This record gives sequence, C-alpha cells and structure tokens, in this order.
Amino acid sequence: MEEKIIKTAIGVYSMDELGDAERQLVEAAIKATDNSYVPYSHFRVGSAVLLQTGEVITGCNQENAAFSVTICAERTALFAAGATHPETPVVAIAIAARGERGLTAEPVTPCGSCRQALVETEARHGRKVRLLLYGTRHVFVIDGIEGLLPLSFTNGQM
Repeated sequence: MEEKIIKTAIGVYSMDELGDAERQLVEAAIKATDNSYVPYSHFRVGSAVLLQTGEVITGCNQENAAFSVTICAERTALFAAGATHPETPVVAIAIAARGERGLTAEPVTPCGSCRQALVETEARHGRKVRLLLYGTRHVFVIDGIEGLLPLSFTNGQM
C-alpha cells in the first residue's frame, strides 16, 4: 500500500493586508450579498469574479422552492462571466456571506458544485483562479481550486 498526503496552503490575511484590487473584489462580493434571493435559508452569499481585462462580474445566490434549481453565488458569477466574456480568463473570485446576524466571522467555502465549476473555469482558460474567501475575522487566500478540491474530476479522466 502507498499512502499519499495532500497538503493545502491557505494564506490568512486581514482586509488591510490585501492589495487594492483584491480588497475591492472582496468588497464587491460583500455588496453582492444584498441582491441574494433567500426566502428559505436567509443566508446571503455574494461573489465577485475578476476577469483578466479588469472587469468585475458579481453574482449572488438565488433560492427556489424546488431546491434543485437553486443556484449559488459563485456559479451565478462564473456562468455570467462565461456567457458574456467566453474568451476572457478569470483571474480571481471573492466570496462573502451573511446570515440574519450579519457577515460571517469565518470565511465560507464553495460547495462541491461550485468547486467543480471552478475546476472547469481553470481548465477552460488554462490558468489557476485565485480564491478570496471573506470572513470578518480574516480572509483566506488560495491560489487555485486544487487547494480546495485536490482530487478533482477533469476532462482528462473521461
């Protein structure tokens, strides 16, 4: 038997330690939580995608009584970017969330479906996407989705 150890490097920053562009991206994700439609969970998630051109596209979660058609903030923004700018690489994505008591203290991470959408986004453009996961206590910074989904399913496996 062989054992493999998978390690993930996660930078832990304060908002003040982020560069201007990254701080603005996180702030856009926080603002995007305002547009969430969450009549069931009351848990608002916003995301902001930075394209290589410098353009920012935001997304937010949209719930539905038929829960399977609910869509997360990350996929809303990624799919909007793919639909409107299909040839432009995604450089980074920021994610923020708030419940009924305000912004989350700890960063929230993408769900499995959103992680897979990020795998596809990276593969589509042949480059890693920097993840900025916001919490009021700190921001997790991860260079590439492999840090959250190390054994991902890719086109090369089909």
